[in-house]
Amino acid sequence: MVSRSVSRIVRGGALGSIALSALHLPVMADPASTGQSADTVEAKIARALSAGPPDITQDATVAEMGPHGAMTVLRKGSNDWTCVPGNLDGVGIPPMYEDSVAVQWNRDRDEGKPGPTTKVPGIEYMLAGATQRSDSDPFDKTDPPIKIGPHWMILWPFDPKTSGLPTVHKATGACIMYAGTPWAHVHLMGAP
Repeated sequence: MVSRSVSRIVRGGALGSIALSALHLPVMADPASTGQSADTVEAKIARALSAGPPDITQDATVAEMGPHGAMTVLRKGSNDWTCVPGNLDGVGIPPMYEDSVAVQWNRDRDEGKPGPTTKVPGIEYMLAGATQRSDSDPFDKTDPPIKIGPHWMILWPFDPKTSGLPTVHKATGACIMYAGTPWAHVHLMGAP
């Protein structure tokens, strides 16, 4: 029930937005110049779209991360969502589908800010699954990879003490990922 309600809120746009134009997304560049693999643009778009619910991915912008955090648009969209194809050769770089608040949340973390600068919750889907190294440390680069099935997240600083949620993910259910850090958020297994 909770996931359907959140899904309706997200689709209705009630979570606020940061305009994609504010992200300074350049239009299509040569994949070799972005440091990405030699996948075709069509393959990258298909992989990116696999990360989110089809009813909202159909109108999403598809962009990929290049070196130094620059995003390159592969397909311009008409809603407040961005799909990213990820890098299947890396850990913690899955295909993902995120609203503009989640884009900012992730950018803040990647830039090493002390915490997110967002003022409302963000939503991020990883319905194609993912790999990560830790449930507790958002900056872990050394532990062995953990494979995670399809899931989605509410990016907002949740506390396991007040939510009653566990701090380790399981095959089903919800948990607080990165508890005790500014990057703590709700992690929900399965599709909404």
